Amino acid sequence: MTDNDAATPEPQVGDGYVLQDHVNPRELVASETLVEGAIFDVVRDRIRLRPEKSAEILNRDYLRHPGAVAIAALNDRNEILLINQYRQPVGMNLWEIPAGLLDIEGEEPLAAAQRELAEETDLTADTWHTLAEFNNSPGCSTEANRIFLARGIGEMAPEDRTEREGEEAEIVTRWVPLEEAVTAVLTSRLHSPSANIAILAAYASLQRGHQDLRAPNEPWPAHPNLRTSSDA
Repeated sequence: MTDNDAATPEPQVGDGYVLQDHVNPRELVASETLVEGAIFDVVRDRIRLRPEKSAEILNRDYLRHPGAVAIAALNDRNEILLINQYRQPVGMNLWEIPAGLLDIEGEEPLAAAQRELAEETDLTADTWHTLAEFNNSPGCSTEANRIFLARGIGEMAPEDRTEREGEEAEIVTRWVPLEEAVTAVLTSRLHSPSANIAILAAYASLQRGHQDLRAPNEPWPAHPNLRTSSDA
């Protein structure tokens, strides 16, 4: 234990301590787009980190990304739906969960999740909840992800299904017992961040009787594009 450790008391019950990230934007002095891409841009921000050091201006480059939604589809046998598809940046076929970009202007996250589940798996769900959220790489990207828990699974009529293209044309789907999926995560056999978080969160939620599930349309202040002035 260091002197600094000793000087920091443990939070006590009733002191208002909540383990939670919070929105705390710093002063933006200037911003420029360095590269425009099909999905994300490379941006350089100049920020003043601390107001008491007015001369300290920092440059920070990062990816400006629209964010994404992902779906942990759980059936009545407590099996989670995984999809297998190729990912060029890592040169691997990965077991993932259905997911997609928030790249349609005005589309709500829940609607995007419902659309992606249908497009990638030909399935629908009756019951939706917010299961978990994460920021993919907050040191270098604005990408925010929300994982929905989808239950009451049904199949789409053949005439309503979407013809898949590119990597999605090779998608293979599999229902996997949740406990088996947890073991695959803990033994490093799965590498998709959204799948790993969804599997562990769905398993934990199931063990707790799904008591912590949240509304599917609740505010999402961790997503920079969906943040309101009241979130700061």
